[in-house]
Amino acid sequence: MADSRDWLALLKASGAVLEGHFLLSSGRHSERYVQCARALELPERAARIGEAMANAIRRRVDRIVSPPLGALIIGYEVARCLGVPFAFPERERDGGYAFRRGFEIGQGERIYVVEDVITTGRTTSEALTAIRDCGAEILGVGAIVDRSEAHDVAGIAIDALVRMTIPTYAPATCPACRRGSVPEKPGSRATEGDPR
Repeated sequence: MADSRDWLALLKASGAVLEGHFLLSSGRHSERYVQCARALELPERAARIGEAMANAIRRRVDRIVSPPLGALIIGYEVARCLGVPFAFPERERDGGYAFRRGFEIGQGERIYVVEDVITTGRTTSEALTAIRDCGAEILGVGAIVDRSEAHDVAGIAIDALVRMTIPTYAPATCPACRRGSVPEKPGSRATEGDPR
C-alpha cells in the first residue's frame, strides 16, 4: 500500500489540492483547499483510493455510511471493496440528518463512516448522530484527507490516508483578505450563518 506521501502526490497530480483564498463552511478562511472530487473523477483512481481505505479497516463492518455530497463516491467504493451495503443520510428541514430512500440502519448494526475531507468534523458529527439515532454501533471514521486539528471526531480517531496541516483564519485575521483578495466558496455545504 502507498504511504501518505504517495497519496498526497496523487491528490496534487489530480488537481485536488488548490491554492488561493477559500471560504470554508465554518466561516473561516484558508489559502489551501482540498477538493477530493478531482481525485475521484476517474473511476480507476477512485477504485484505488477506495481499496486502500477498505484495506485499512481492520474490523468486520455491516455497512459503510457517508454524508453527502463529497464523500458519496469514496464511501461507495469502500463499501464495494468490502462487499457490504452503502447508505447515506440527507438533510432534514431542521438542518439535521436522517436516512431516507428506503435505507434502514438496523439496531446494533456495525457502521464505519467514510469521508472525503474532514476539517472541523461538524458534518461527520451530524452523520454520527443520525447513525446513533438508529441504534447502530459506530466502529470508526475514515477519510481520504484529515485536515482537522484534533484528528478525531466526537472522540473517535480519524483513520486517514493523508493528514494535512492547513491553517485557517477568522476573516478579520486572514492574510489574503488583508491583501484585498475575495474568497471563493468551493464546497457543497452552506457557510455558517448562511440560511441556505
